[in-house]
Amino acid sequence: MKVLLLEDDEPLAVEVERVLRHAGYAVDVTHDLVSAEIAAESNSYGCLVLDRSVPGGDGSALVATLRRRGDLTPALLITARDGLADRVAGFDLGADDYLVKPFAAVELIARVRALSRRGQVTVPPVLAGAGIRLDVQRHTTHRHGTQLLLRAKEFAVLEELLRASSGVVTRSDLIERCWDEHHDPASNVVDVVIAQLRRRLGAPDPIQTVRGVGYRLVDGTDDRPTADEPPGGDGDA
Repeated sequence: MKVLLLEDDEPLAVEVERVLRHAGYAVDVTHDLVSAEIAAESNSYGCLVLDRSVPGGDGSALVATLRRRGDLTPALLITARDGLADRVAGFDLGADDYLVKPFAAVELIARVRALSRRGQVTVPPVLAGAGIRLDVQRHTTHRHGTQLLLRAKEFAVLEELLRASSGVVTRSDLIERCWDEHHDPASNVVDVVIAQLRRRLGAPDPIQTVRGVGYRLVDGTDDRPTADEPPGGDGDA
């Protein structure tokens, strides 16, 4: 899942980005209100983490703007303002949660996870298919009863494939949902992660390559392209 972070305090922004990435999130970092507004208009996010006092205005103004447009992306405001009036004002503008500085990393992650689940209420906490069981909340994965240790990007890609059930997920979809804005679209990182994921999942290979489109999960078939395909042979049409 991708998170938009708006924080003008550079050391704090670096630390929050590190914590979120360690928890498995892709993070787009902005330091002023205008940049955050552009990012929010250009990308789809699972959660917004917004400082209130930033160059160009107040992070809560971005929430208000998005709500007027009908965008209900969950928003967490982080601020040094701990007064009741400040918290009420933030909620009145459409914020979903409020975290006062200084805060613990574990609390930040817990709140982001709770908000992201709220924004995806139709998605079950446990996803299953092709003998795979992925627990979104506990961040665990099993295949045929055996626990698998997946890296953050592998988990994120597998989650998207399971969410699609047997539907095709394009490479551009994976880049949009699992990588941040610093990803180079010309690179082969998707191919690399898919290859790693195939190795970790083992045989029979549950990931089918749909040439010119993307990938999907299957219960088992012998007539699909495998990881031996040349990189880039599965790009979008």
